[in-house]
Amino acid sequence: MANLKFAVSMQRLIPFLGYHHILMILIAVAIILLSLLLAGCSSTSPLIPGIFLISMYYQHYTPSYDTSQVDPGVTAAIANIVGQAQLGVRVGYFGICVSPDGGDFLCSNNATALAEQVSVDQDPLNLIWVASTFKDSIIFPYLLIVAIILAFFTFILLATFPGWHEERDLQTGSDVDVKPFPSRPVSQVALALIFISSIFVLVSVLWQHTASVAAATIAQDLGNGSVKSGVGTSAMVLGWFGFVLLIIVTIGLLVMILSIIVLDRLTDND
Repeated sequence: MANLKFAVSMQRLIPFLGYHHILMILIAVAIILLSLLLAGCSSTSPLIPGIFLISMYYQHYTPSYDTSQVDPGVTAAIANIVGQAQLGVRVGYFGICVSPDGGDFLCSNNATALAEQVSVDQDPLNLIWVASTFKDSIIFPYLLIVAIILAFFTFILLATFPGWHEERDLQTGSDVDVKPFPSRPVSQVALALIFISSIFVLVSVLWQHTASVAAATIAQDLGNGSVKSGVGTSAMVLGWFGFVLLIIVTIGLLVMILSIIVLDRLTDND
């Protein structure tokens, strides 16, 4: 009996969770993920310093040698300059986080303010300046911002879609669940907005991935033997996962519109 009551309650709940509600949930999750990506390294709040595009930090290791190096011995000079520095720096879209001694991070969008809190011995190769140059000259966050805004407008449009409601059947006199088709112009506008948003996210994530890998590789090669660098995995996951969710919503809206068109034609033929 308990299982039967649970099944009946679920059947009553499911009609209120329409197809567009699922798409709205996916959009909301994508907006949250992309917002976290933009917020990376903007504050010392928990987890925020862990969302970064690239990281650079001083660390002594065996340098790489290649026949194309004109002066392989420069690595020894760089190691002498670096000394015992342990500073690490992480770069986000709107902020930079610095760990002067390998411990807690100091985060700010002002590189000058961060540099004033660090001594020459802690950052002998000016990694904070390099990080600031990368953030200001290479990273472009505004496509992501526009994509989030367009996704939010799509969320609002989907919220206007009609849901399930009960109507009385004049022939039988009983109440039946009815869900009207959403407005076709509204559906098409929502599809256009989410498609453009997906394209903007794709361009931004590709740009972010390519720029981060290139900058990290060059920084480590220039500091061969004394500077390590890497690409932020969490930022890449947030960006690509957000793009996948928006693409799923785009396909879902396209399938819905095409299905409504087919049903309309079938109804007209009948």
